[in-house]
Amino acid sequence: MRHNIVKEKLKRGEVTIGSWLSLGSPTASLTMARCGFEWLVIDTEHGQIGYEAMLNCIQAICLTDCIPFVRVAWNDGALIKRALDAGALGIIVPMVCSADEAAFAVRSTYFPPKGMRSAGGALAQSLHGHDYFKRANEEICLIVQIEHFIAVERAREILSVDGVDGCFIGPNDLASSLGLLHTNFRQESRWIEAVEHVLQTANALGKPAGIHCVDASEAVERISQGFKFVAISSELRLMNAAATEALKLVREKIS
Repeated sequence: MRHNIVKEKLKRGEVTIGSWLSLGSPTASLTMARCGFEWLVIDTEHGQIGYEAMLNCIQAICLTDCIPFVRVAWNDGALIKRALDAGALGIIVPMVCSADEAAFAVRSTYFPPKGMRSAGGALAQSLHGHDYFKRANEEICLIVQIEHFIAVERAREILSVDGVDGCFIGPNDLASSLGLLHTNFRQESRWIEAVEHVLQTANALGKPAGIHCVDASEAVERISQGFKFVAISSELRLMNAAATEALKLVREKIS
């Protein structure tokens, strides 16, 4: 079976760098994968990506050494199963706010006896190897999102659940739960303290913590802070930023 180097690195306490995919374009997904990101998250929670687009993006990423993750729309066993059957080697579950919810995500992600995932779907086997059903539990990486102040308060119990490989902070939803949405929340003490609490809790339990960063500068800052699963923007935002900057430079030269 295809080896999940991201899961291995996270277990060793190493930093892994990825990005978000929101367009549902296999061409954009392949382009991003060839840039050298260790993992890419196909976001089916927000945006327009449906099952077929997710499937095509996973297959495109699998043409490279990059590891395909899928953020499912909710902590739903059917959604997790479909993403895994399509070939995802990592699952990100949004808005996990309790140990029970984390345990449900674990049961939905892994085959028995570790979980209750249904044993079907030959596509993942075709993508990753004939021994997929034997080794999937070893290679699949489960990340739960801590993105609500209730989850922050319960971070220790959530991350103590066996089968949860790490956590990922959703900055915007965390800010929203704190009443800070549409503010410069990264400068607000309550948001900063919540992020630090999750990071320290994860470190104490030996579980990697991740966070979504707006740009490369923040990614460097978060890595120095101790985050191990760091997302730099998204293909859409990176394209928009590069195009905007290129156009600005040209207009400045000809004005």
